[in-house]
Order: sequence, then C-alpha cells, then structure tokens
Amino acid sequence: MSSLPTSSSSSERAKLDALVAPLADVVCSVSVQLGTGRLSLRQLMNLTRNTVIRLSQSAGEDLQLVVHGTPIASGEIVIMDDTTALRINQICAPAADQDAS
Repeated sequence: MSSLPTSSSSSERAKLDALVAPLADVVCSVSVQLGTGRLSLRQLMNLTRNTVIRLSQSAGEDLQLVVHGTPIASGEIVIMDDTTALRINQICAPAADQDAS
C-alpha cells in the first residue's frame, strides 16, 4: 500500500514543496515499462514480425512508470476515450544508493 502524508508530516511536505517549487514546471520524458527480459545478440538479430519475447513479469502484474531509467511508480493500464493511460497504484520508494548522497 502507498503511504500518504499524515497531519504530523504536513509541515515536512510543505517544506519539500517549497524546495521543489522552482523545478515544478520542468518537463520530463516518462515511459511505461511492460516488462523486462534478456536476449542474446543472436536472438536480437533474428527478430522478425510476430516473434514472441518472454518477459519476466507475470500477466496482470503492475506496469512501471520510469523517468530517466528510474522507477517512480507502478500502476495499471486504463482506457480513456480513444487513448491508454496509467492509473498509479503505488509510488516507489527511493533506491537505497540514492539515500546515501
């Protein structure tokens, strides 16, 4: 389950919002990652139309929202009018190696 700010952390959230405010309008390219897998160079060179590539994720598993190679959130595909969208189910915790800096 995702954690939402509580009343005791609302002042911390306000401080974070103030720090991030100058960057709020920066546009980032995002991608939604369906899954991952591994292929040899030989398999890549032999790709043709209708080739099936097995992914490590299970069917029905949430998709990852990725910004500059970093998973930010996960969610599920929804249809909105004639387009697809991602409904966010969970915000990802920061990676441990990013906390050390």
